[in-house]
Amino acid sequence: MRYLVLLLLPILGISCYSFRGISIPEGVQSAYVPNFKNNALTAPPTLFLDATETLRDKVRDEARLVITDENPDIQLIGTLVDFRVTAEGASPAGDVAAFSKQNHLTIVVAVEYKNLRDPSDEGWKSNFSDFYPFDGNVALAAVQDEAITTILENINEKIFNRAFAGEW
Repeated sequence: MRYLVLLLLPILGISCYSFRGISIPEGVQSAYVPNFKNNALTAPPTLFLDATETLRDKVRDEARLVITDENPDIQLIGTLVDFRVTAEGASPAGDVAAFSKQNHLTIVVAVEYKNLRDPSDEGWKSNFSDFYPFDGNVALAAVQDEAITTILENINEKIFNRAFAGEW
């Protein structure tokens, strides 16, 4: 029985892995992801660094590229464009006359992608955004860390898919 479990563990591990259709250009082994530029005046002071590090981690871990600033194969240059909270107004609860206000924290980043190994590849520039809804009676400070983490995960997934999975 113990041997059967040992034989099944690798199979179970493989079945949990998702092949995402990642397509890394031939010969690409390294990436340059410099610190994001911060153009979002109302953003927390370290948000541009958090956005940079989470994107670096995703490229390193999922694309298996070395992050370097010396002679990279591709580059992903980002700018933190917007950080805002908007009130989304009232939303009815069924047919009851009760209303609840909801806020959205929205983050927008602009990213420029270039394949430095292939001069014929023009690359791309795109904005990526995501929002985190939260109760209008709750202060942003109470949900900000969780909201930023969730939003950056979602934005980085979009950036990664555009860069390495051909999804747009």
